[in-house]
Amino acid sequence: MPPTLASLVQHSALHLTVRAGEDRLSTPVRWVHASELADPVPYMEGGELLLITATTLDAADPGAMRQYVRRLADAGVAGLGFAVGVNYEDVPEALVGAAREVGLPLLAVPRRTPFLAISKAVSAALAADQYRAVTAGFEVQRELTRAALSEGPAALLERLAAHVDGWAALYDASGAVVAAAPEWAARRAARLTAEVERLRERPAPASAVVGGAGAGDAAGDAEDRVELQSLGTGRRVRGALAVGTGAALGTAERYAVHSAVALLTLTTERSRALQAAEQRLGAAVLRMLLSGQPEHARTVAGELYGGLLDAPFRLLIAESAAGAGGAGGVAAPHGAAETDHPIQALTDAVEAVASRGGEAVLLVPDGEDRLAVVSPDGGAVVASMARYTLLEAEEAGVVIGLSAPTGPIATAGAYKQAEQALSVARRRGRALVEHEELAAGSILPLLADDAVRAFAEGMLRALRDHDAKGRGDLVASLRAWLSRHGQWDAAAADLGVHRHTLRYRMRRVEEILGRSLDDPDVRMELWLALKTTAAPGPTTPPASVAPEPREQRE
Repeated sequence: MPPTLASLVQHSALHLTVRAGEDRLSTPVRWVHASELADPVPYMEGGELLLITATTLDAADPGAMRQYVRRLADAGVAGLGFAVGVNYEDVPEALVGAAREVGLPLLAVPRRTPFLAISKAVSAALAADQYRAVTAGFEVQRELTRAALSEGPAALLERLAAHVDGWAALYDASGAVVAAAPEWAARRAARLTAEVERLRERPAPASAVVGGAGAGDAAGDAEDRVELQSLGTGRRVRGALAVGTGAALGTAERYAVHSAVALLTLTTERSRALQAAEQRLGAAVLRMLLSGQPEHARTVAGELYGGLLDAPFRLLIAESAAGAGGAGGVAAPHGAAETDHPIQALTDAVEAVASRGGEAVLLVPDGEDRLAVVSPDGGAVVASMARYTLLEAEEAGVVIGLSAPTGPIATAGAYKQAEQALSVARRRGRALVEHEELAAGSILPLLADDAVRAFAEGMLRALRDHDAKGRGDLVASLRAWLSRHGQWDAAAADLGVHRHTLRYRMRRVEEILGRSLDDPDVRMELWLALKTTAAPGPTTPPASVAPEPREQRE
């Protein structure tokens, strides 16, 4: 604690006496200032003990003293020291009365006590208080370090909360609460996610103060003041620390918080060299899996990925929605970008979810715009991908393809599945497509591509041009005939024409296109062209485009 007016009055070498404000002697003294100005307030910050001799003041004028003392009280002056025996033999009653009216402490300074002695006493007390704070801070730092090294972040939070007489909480890179102390603080910390999100948008290190929010938890506090500190180096925010107290932090408490920030940053921020080494190892493991060497992959991975390779897993490939189309294969990883890049944000989110779920994942970045992830099927990471199914690619910032469950021996096939799903997601403008959608759904959405549509339009253009000149309805006739699998009577009935008319039209189709309808590939291409261009007409889909016997069609 800094020196107070009471400690100065009790100082045996100063011989100060109290003339007013006896009930406010516990006021801290931040500094000592001597001034004979009629209005020294513009040159003061508050918390000072002001010393005067009243050389330029009429200290016996009640009106002037009331104005003078009121200005000092409004400015937050801690107290007023009046030199006795210099210009006045005693403290004038006008000054004493004015001080009592506003409750401003007034001290009489005897002639034998120079102002310099009071300044030295306050300076020495402030230095001693600072030394005590630093010493206590070092001791707390050692205690927090021991807790972090031997027991982990949760123990560190417990020590920190006890030291600041409040609570503490740790957030991961995604803004989720990882740990809190005491236990009731987890609910309070969870209500600060919006503030933590705003903090994460700023480059590290960053801090913010949230005050006056009602806690209302088991602690019984009506209000608390929360300091938020980001964890990380450079532009990367690896997490955040929240410290809630009933009042502003003192010097010793602030030392403790700064020590906790440094220690938590060390535990959450892996060195770039270690991160790059893990990524290179992950890339090597994935290459071995893709080349059909699962046993070698297990040997290289060791215990780093736990039982990831011993159970069904999913392979996920993600690209930046704004980036170029991904290249095949797995390239050597690059260092992570120190920005809020969508792929980096996805990497942080996957790591956070995996950490909270206690599951091992293999992450292999390929530059800044592409990421491959191997994650347990049915695990927390795969489940977290569900939120991307409702987002457009532009909104999410990423495009993701997810394979079906697989095992180490079939990793190459799963990689192709993820690539195919990724390609479809990009064409559809979707943030996420799972391979199961491709296997269970219609093939037509997979053909929603400009190149496919151009091919279909080109294939049917000659028939449409023929119909546009009023020479018949070849396109509708072709659709009806294909939808009835080449059955003349049924197709003619759908069109309301004689079957000989329909036969004539199909011969005209062959003549115009220069292709035979006996060829099953031609029939398949024509049907897909009709479906892709969504031309009007009968829409009953064929059960199959397999060739029918020529005798049945005739």
